[in-house]
Amino acid sequence: MGKRKKQAKILRVFRKVHRTTGAFLFVFFFFISVSGLLLGWKKNTAGMILPESQKGTSTDLRDWLPVDSLHTIACNTLHNAVSPQLSLELDRIDMRKDKGMVKFVFVDEYYEVQLDGATGDVLSIGQRRSDFLEKVHDGSILDRYLGTSGVIKLVYTTVMGTSLLLFTITGFWLWYGPKKMRKAKKPIT
Repeated sequence: MGKRKKQAKILRVFRKVHRTTGAFLFVFFFFISVSGLLLGWKKNTAGMILPESQKGTSTDLRDWLPVDSLHTIACNTLHNAVSPQLSLELDRIDMRKDKGMVKFVFVDEYYEVQLDGATGDVLSIGQRRSDFLEKVHDGSILDRYLGTSGVIKLVYTTVMGTSLLLFTITGFWLWYGPKKMRKAKKPIT
């Protein structure tokens, strides 16, 4: 088989792999791209995707209330201001010393309560839609709903990362291969 025919055969194989993989994973790439785009904009949406971080009154931790007191205030606030049916299970506590503020992020419905670290005053109550988007983006949303412990996320990120690498390689070759073939076809003068 000649060099040119071999290159053409490789191009056909790469085109088929590129097309088949793209068709099979279209929906997943759509979700990844849309969620990634929204996550990139999360801090520039005027609190629609991610509540804006507020400022408390003191950045000196010695002035702050004990964390258990702040936690009690956050839990009471969530139940009184949003819904008493929401779980009080915490996803995390995000202490922002430089802002004098602490965020209590709850698992249920992705709510957060921001409190002034020193006074315990409620600065903000909001939904962290970005947390939901992150779980869609990395596939862990399925782990959450199916009760698996990260297995789906691991498989999903492996498949999607490998596919993106495969798209990069085959896409480059689909661009570069014809150029190489045209260059090889030109007569030497």
